[in-house]
Order: sequence, then structure tokens, then C-alpha cells
Amino acid sequence: MTTATRGQHEGSNFLRHTACPECGSSDANAEYDDGHTHCFACGRTASDGASEPAKREPTKTRGLVRGDWLELPSRGLTEETCRKFDYTQGTYKGRGCQVANYHDPVTRQVVAQKLRFKDKSFAVVGDGKHMPLYGQNLWPATGRRVVITEGEIDALSVAQATGHSWPTVSLPNGAQGAVAAIKRALEWLNGYESVVLCFDMDEAGQKAALECAPLFEPGKCAIASLTRKDANEMLKAGEVKALSSLLWNAKTYRPDGIVSLDEIEARVLANPEVGRPYPWPSLTKATFGRRPGDVIGLGAGSGVGKTDLFTQLIAHDVMELGIPCGVLYLEQSVGETGRRIAGKIAGRRFHVPDDGWTQDELEATWGKLKATGKLHLYDNFGVCDWDTIKSKMRYMVQSLGCRHLFLDHLTALAAMEDDERRALDAIMAEAASMAHALNFTLHYVSHLATPDGDPHEEGGRVQGKHFKGSRSILYWSHLLLGLERDTQDQTNSAVLRVLKDRYTGQANGTLIRLKYDEKTGLLSERSAAEAHGFKEDTDDF
Repeated sequence: MTTATRGQHEGSNFLRHTACPECGSSDANAEYDDGHTHCFACGRTASDGASEPAKREPTKTRGLVRGDWLELPSRGLTEETCRKFDYTQGTYKGRGCQVANYHDPVTRQVVAQKLRFKDKSFAVVGDGKHMPLYGQNLWPATGRRVVITEGEIDALSVAQATGHSWPTVSLPNGAQGAVAAIKRALEWLNGYESVVLCFDMDEAGQKAALECAPLFEPGKCAIASLTRKDANEMLKAGEVKALSSLLWNAKTYRPDGIVSLDEIEARVLANPEVGRPYPWPSLTKATFGRRPGDVIGLGAGSGVGKTDLFTQLIAHDVMELGIPCGVLYLEQSVGETGRRIAGKIAGRRFHVPDDGWTQDELEATWGKLKATGKLHLYDNFGVCDWDTIKSKMRYMVQSLGCRHLFLDHLTALAAMEDDERRALDAIMAEAASMAHALNFTLHYVSHLATPDGDPHEEGGRVQGKHFKGSRSILYWSHLLLGLERDTQDQTNSAVLRVLKDRYTGQANGTLIRLKYDEKTGLLSERSAAEAHGFKEDTDDF
């Protein structure tokens, strides 16, 4: 055989792939109908000197488009690349088009053609329902790495950028048919040690990549992140080395939520900080405050003061901490809620008639509260549907910027369900997931079941098992508090008991002693001496 130049064989047509006698490649050597061969692995071109070219059935008898291999300057693609992938230019029904020839991976025969017209419309000739991956016929069934692109032009671009050294194929129907196409070729793809998805960087392409990656065994698939829309855009910009580097360094796919130590190092090495404080210092000290994502529950008997405690906490968060708060009180009108919050700010019981306050005081305090712009109330008294409430919660966080939410009360959301316990299980799971995902702190009130011993309204001790739906409440809550008070006792004393402290566990069993001031309407923390009946300013026993 004698070596021949490319110009001697411009009119020839591709027939099949065979082994190359020069470099030993199993299928990179292409045979043409004028008798010459060209190996796309080593570059060897040879002619056997045959006087008559080999015959093949004319393309037109099979209904396919006959085309020529030409370079695509507008795409930055060479004739050699187009020849290798059998990407031609021809005419279909009087219209000029580019032709991506799809070859059966086994027989190497053209089974379908994807036509691209100047107006960017497409057509398929041949068997469009069972198209293999474009270019699949060019590569062996095993290897180290294969790249999958979203379109034929991108496959040619990647192959050219990598010197045709990496097996490269493309989806036949773009992002919308990605999963089905990869499933059809999964056996062949699994013959490679790794698979790199090099899809377009738009929303559809990245969504398709995330849908396709789980089809492969863990650690096998990587997703390339390009600096331009697609591989061809990078090729046209002359960013050949950058494209190769991005493909080489494509990140191995991991399902959402699984992270490496490098990714969390900054968070691990950062100094722990005390969370946002409560109005009662001892509770802050015992629990290290409140953190974003926390779910904090409060349970008490009827009339013990759980809503009032939450109201003081809201006023503290808005006015003292400057935290945007969302309030969903399901059994209290927004008018009363607004008065009570204003009262906690002014130290006045604005909700109680003839209690010594003036209209000017109420209006001045209300003006201060409005000026913060940090308080948002849900006005739909008596609506207790969880789907509605969770949508309002999400809106408060995402649209209004609320970082603390106060829900009073949780039990009402499941009261109308056939299976209250099962409903509470689902509500707590969703609420906790939302708090974590949206990074807000959820405070909620829960009613209690009737205890075996002293009633909660008469000072009976609150236990975790007393919470309705206690299994899910104990599981999902980061902090669980019980408020204990004898409503018949005129001393206005109460105890806040820590029932669960997930953060450190140190606060479990801690008691915070509180006293209600009827003049100011505020709950204040009592000292240990006061709690035992002594005054702070005496040493007498």
C-alpha cells in the first residue's frame, strides 16, 4: 500500500470501520468506497490501488440524505472532525441542511439522520425512535472515560478539543429525552470506568444532568460545569484548554445533602456562638440561646399563660433584637394580638379595659412597633388547615424576611383530622424540614393531654409524654419547654421547665422561676432567693 493525500479522495464515501494495521486500533480505521482508508487514531491514510471503487447501495434508495464532509467555520469545526463523526452537509426537499448520521453501533450502518436547517428547525429521517447515542459507533465498548453532550455539535466540539482522544457521544433528542436515551445505552456506557455529563449550562440542561446522574452506580458519573453555555461556545471562543480542563476536573455526582470534609471545614472550625437570647437570662444561659433551624415547643395547661409568654417573647425579639417575626395565632384576633404585643413593649396591659393606660400611650407604642417594620401577623381567625398555614409560613419567611415564626397552637391543626396522632406526625415532620431548609426558628404552642396526677391548671408537673402527639413532638423539637402554674394561686408565680435540650442536653430538667406583674403585664425571672421567700437585700434566714 502507498500513503495518499487527503485531496486524492475528496469524492469518496464512508463505508465501515475496521482495525488499523498501523496502530492496532480496533475500529478507528475508516474504509471508503474508492478503496482508501483513513485511521482517526494515528492519522494513517492509505490506498490499496484498486482500479474500481468498492460498491455500496446508493444512499438515496434508503431514503437518506447524501451529503459531503465539509468544515464548519461558524462552529470552529474542522473537516477532519466532521469526517470522523460522519457529520455532513446536503439538501433535503430543496432545503440546505446539516446532517448528523446515526450509525448502528453493531452493524455500523446509518439507521437515522438528524437534519438541522438554517432556521434552526430539525427533522429526522430514518428510524427516529431507536436512535443510539450519536457517535457511539466510533468507540469501543470499554474504556476509562466517556463524555456525553447534549447535542451533536457539542460532541464534535469536545472530541476536537481533546484531540479525538476521549470517546465522546451526544444525546439524540437533547435534554428532554436524556434519561430515556441513556437508559437505552446504559449497558454500553457501563463498560467505561467513568461517565462525564457535559450538558448545556441552562436550567433544562442542568436539570437533565441531575436526573441522569443517579442512573449510574455511585462514584461513576461526573457533571462538568462549563464557563459558557455549552462546549461549542467554548471551542468558538478558543478556550480549548479550558474546556479540556473542565471535563477532566468534572465533579463526581453526589446526591443532595452529602458533603465532603473540605466543604464543611469552615463551619466545623468556626467558634460556637451563643444563639439569640430569651428575655430571661437563665434560660439563655442554660440553652445557649436560639439558633436558625431550631424548632421550639411550649406546652401548658389551659389558662396557664403560654400565649402570654410567647407574646412577651415576640415583643422582645422585635424591639430588643430587631428580628423580623411572623405571628400565626389561630385562636386570637389580630386586634387583640396587636394590643398585647404593644402592651409588652410599654409595660401596660392595653388589652384590659380601665387598667390605667391612656389612648396616647397605646398610639405612641403602636407607632414605635409599626416603625420597626419587623412584625407580620396572619389574620384569619379560626382557620386551622395545615396546608394553608404552611403556605403562609413559607411566604412570611421567603417574601417578608421573617426569621422567627410563632405558631399558636399546633394542636388545632390536627384537631379535625380522623387520626390526630398521625396528622401531628406529618405536621411536625414538615414543619421541622421547612425550618431547616429555610433557616428560620419556629416557636410553637401545644396543648397537653390530661395527666394522671394533679391537673396542669393546678400546678401539675408537665412531662414530655403529656404533649398531644408526643412521639413526633419529642422527636422533632430541638427544645421543649413546659410552663407550670397553679391558676388558683394568687402569687402569680410560674415555673418554666426544660423537658428536652437537643443542643447539649445540659439544660434538661432546668427550672426557670417566673413571676407575673399585674401592673406591667410582664413575666420576669425571679432570683433563687426570691423563689424561696427571701429578699435580695437581706442576709436574714
